[in-house]
Amino acid sequence: MKHRGYLYFTVFSAGMTTLAIEFSASRLLGSVFGTSNLVWASIIGLILIYLTAGYFIGGWWADRSPHPKTFYTILVWGALLAGLVPVLSGPVLRLAADAFDALQVGVLLGAFTAVLILLSVPITLLGVVSPFAIRLSLRDSREAGKISGRIYAISTLGSFLGTFLPVLVVIPLLGTRLTFLTFGLFLALVAWLGFWIFGEKRAFWVHAWIPLALLALGVFWGRAPIKTTAGQIYETESAYNYIQVIQDGDYRYLRLNEGQGIHSVHHPVQLAYHGPWMQFVAAPFFNPAIYTPKQVESYAIIGLAAGTTARQVTAVYGAIPIDGYEIDPEIIRVGQEYFAMTEPNLHPIAEDGRVGLAHSGKRYTVIGIDAYRPPYIPWHLTTQEFYRQVYDHLTEDGVLVINVGRAPEDRRLIAALAGTIGTVFPSVYVVDIPNTFNSIIYATRQPTTLDDLYRNYQALVERGDAHPLLLQALETAILNMQPNPCAGEAPDADCVVFTDDWAPIEWITNSLVLNYLFSPEGMEEIQ
Repeated sequence: MKHRGYLYFTVFSAGMTTLAIEFSASRLLGSVFGTSNLVWASIIGLILIYLTAGYFIGGWWADRSPHPKTFYTILVWGALLAGLVPVLSGPVLRLAADAFDALQVGVLLGAFTAVLILLSVPITLLGVVSPFAIRLSLRDSREAGKISGRIYAISTLGSFLGTFLPVLVVIPLLGTRLTFLTFGLFLALVAWLGFWIFGEKRAFWVHAWIPLALLALGVFWGRAPIKTTAGQIYETESAYNYIQVIQDGDYRYLRLNEGQGIHSVHHPVQLAYHGPWMQFVAAPFFNPAIYTPKQVESYAIIGLAAGTTARQVTAVYGAIPIDGYEIDPEIIRVGQEYFAMTEPNLHPIAEDGRVGLAHSGKRYTVIGIDAYRPPYIPWHLTTQEFYRQVYDHLTEDGVLVINVGRAPEDRRLIAALAGTIGTVFPSVYVVDIPNTFNSIIYATRQPTTLDDLYRNYQALVERGDAHPLLLQALETAILNMQPNPCAGEAPDADCVVFTDDWAPIEWITNSLVLNYLFSPEGMEEIQ
């Protein structure tokens, strides 16, 4: 076949664009619905269904109109519709973002479904490409196997590039909207030039408006705000997250992705924010009494975010060394620019916390873990093997502290983590944070009792020189102490042990969230 090389290039381009659209769709939805396994499963599953439909349609269509003009017409329209996905979904997603803030589940489900349906036509048209290209390339039935294998190999190579290029380069550089438009425009140009190369000059001129329309959208609309949340002063997209900074009076908040969790808070004067961050400063005083603030020599924070905990630790314990692990370097930059995360004793490390800790030669007085991507804790930070690693990187008087989510009447996740941590650490304590869905788990490297906490608090009060934030954190811990569900001779049935081989934390978390949403309390809050 003449110009077979360009046909192969077209197949490669279509394969690359298909995967780029899939990963961009996850980011498009992630800013509103989050990046849970349920969201990913919905996107991947439905896209596979759309591609399956495209394969069937492509084979049927190619047999009835085996012409390059038909092939490139299908492709140029698929490229246009792929580029238009963020344009058409924009109003729906803005409505969904407001609904998420108000927990309007019906609107959320409708918006989520609408966007996934919106992807159906472009992805189905892109699925047409491979079987159609095989039909156009085939001139001898004896070469059917070779041609089919070559086409699918080329398409898969394109998909390989489309897996990494948007996530690592285009989205961080241009954003999700322009990523859709960039790949749509690229594929539209490939299809448009295909008309000319295969001698379809009239079709070439008839479809010239499509790449021009995509280009115009990119220039005049591609940089529009993603969200219009009240008080929003900054937003950006990184390789990992949609990042949003909200200003409310003198308070500044860091929100990620769907925005249901507040990851950092900053106030120019206030230090107490009545959330999980403050409770990290209480961790050393679970040690045997009498313990003093001067014994605290270093901290590690896994899930640094914009540095709220680091700021509070520095205020309470002075300029002790703090290593802050934050996998997203863009969040570190935002923390430094918008949250005054410039403490000279803080060393931000843009690395996965487990990997970073494993390669660290340091030992810390406290290792704090606050690495949520709501509603999940990354599973690899919940296993017995990880907690052994934490244990090995603590000093003899070291303490682990971890922020954990829960529902009002569902403490399975608390029990599972307490049970796992209890196989490594001799003493484990659970504290509920008032007026939140958060609990804090403390674990000491040496055997301790609650009496140690009470005596340490009393000693601080008697000395009279402890930082008010420390006293407040200790009071919160003492007043909201909960029984360890995994202690004693009859541990809770939910006290399972997570390992690197088996850690169904997503399963437990999904069940926890769904049970709460459809409970009487959850339905009342939603309404």
